[in-house]
Amino acid sequence: QVQLVESGGGLVQAGVSLRLSCAASGRTFSDYTMAWFRQAPWKGREFVAEISWIGDVIYYADSVKGRFTISRDNAKKMLYLHMNSLKPEDTAVYYCAASRSYDTRRAESLYDYWGQGTQVTVSS
Repeated sequence: QVQLVESGGGLVQAGVSLRLSCAASGRTFSDYTMAWFRQAPWKGREFVAEISWIGDVIYYADSVKGRFTISRDNAKKMLYLHMNSLKPEDTAVYYCAASRSYDTRRAESLYDYWGQGTQVTVSS
């Protein structure tokens, strides 16, 4: 069992940066592929970024590539999402997720544990 708690969301203006954090507790954090997903109002949840167990394989959604950076600190059991050049279309609830699978294919269904989410609102 893994418990995930996100933090760092807020209301910001377009163009600024924000860092989201996800604190994990429970089983060995380094055993899990970790990811960020987001859900905008009236839309389904979508993949944002994923990082492998030791951080050697990283994927990004095209919409955030070059602006967002995912990272993890296995010793501290922390996952991060550094978001630069934020846009109003980045407004969403951001979720941290953990998977026991190495090859998740970025599919929600292959993620086993989810946090409660943190709201990010970007004003124009």
